[in-house]
Amino acid sequence: MDDPAAHWREELRPLLLAARKDRDAIRVSALRSALSAIDNAETLDAGHLDVPTAGTIAGSVAGLGAAEVPRRTLTDAEIRTLLRTDVADRLAAAELMDAGGHSERATTVRAEAAVLAELIGDV
Repeated sequence: MDDPAAHWREELRPLLLAARKDRDAIRVSALRSALSAIDNAETLDAGHLDVPTAGTIAGSVAGLGAAEVPRRTLTDAEIRTLLRTDVADRLAAAELMDAGGHSERATTVRAEAAVLAELIGDV
């Protein structure tokens, strides 16, 4: 497949649907997070857009479709790195939650991190 992000979406969406049907809130949260992270990473930085401005409204663009720009193409390695970073961030947050006396929430965040870690190995 030429587009690794599309491959990840094709793999993750059925898993999300199954988790929703099973009412597995932890898996749903982790899978939604993974899909959102991929979508957000594909978005270009607004400062690098070369589009004509309308001038009438600040920041608006001129012409139909002028704001449409191609998305970044992510490699499989970039997506895996993105998800590994998300796992590390969740584990660090869970430590802080434990330290702050929120052990129940920390357990949930660790479970979400485990779901994401599992995805990195499976997809």
